[in-house]
Formats: sequence, structure tokens, C-alpha cells
Amino acid sequence: MANIETGLKDMMAIEGAVGAAVVDYSSGMALGTLSATSTLDLNVAAAGNTEVVRAKMRTMDQLGLNEAIEDILITLSSQYHVIRPLRNRQGQGLFLYLALDRSRGNLALARHRLKTIEDGLEV
Repeated sequence: MANIETGLKDMMAIEGAVGAAVVDYSSGMALGTLSATSTLDLNVAAAGNTEVVRAKMRTMDQLGLNEAIEDILITLSSQYHVIRPLRNRQGQGLFLYLALDRSRGNLALARHRLKTIEDGLEV
């Protein structure tokens, strides 16, 4: 099992990764971050994406959808931002956040790697 630091390093090893974080969406605080650039403030991203996760969960509840979110994708002109709520009991209330450079990354492969990282993460 990998800890948060190892999980972040594994996320940054994904081709095209620009930034990675493990976030507590009850508080909006990042438990850990790694970045390949100084232009992406991962603490701001953690807080902002917490609102995205909360809004989606609230909407699913209002719609009566009794399903789990696999991931949330935000597509920008130069980046993909992938949010993956942790589903194991230990990771309840946390999500993985990955910012990926569109020109260098492979979205399908990144999503697959995030699932593998999630499965091995020990929080």
C-alpha cells in the first residue's frame, strides 16, 4: 500500500502531469501536493475543486442517483483536470486531483493510472 507522498509521486509520473493533490473535501484542504510548475496554485485548486465535488454530490442526491462518482473531468483549452473521489472506506471524504497537459498527456491512460493509484493508496 502506498502513502499519500508515494501516491502523489505516482500521479506526477503520469505523462503530461502538471500538478497533483490529495484533497479532503469536507474541509477543502490539500493533504499533499506536488507540482511541475509555479503557475498552478494547488491549494487554490483544492479549495475550488472541493466546491465542484460537493455540488455534484448534492445534485446526484437531489436527483435520487444512488451511484458513486468515478471521476469528474474538466476540459480546458490546454489542460485536463481530473477529480477522482476515493471510494474505499479509508479514503472517504478525499479525492485525487490531477492537472494534465493536453498536448503531452493521454486522458484515457491518466484515468486508468488514477484508478490504480487509488486502489493502492493507504490514507
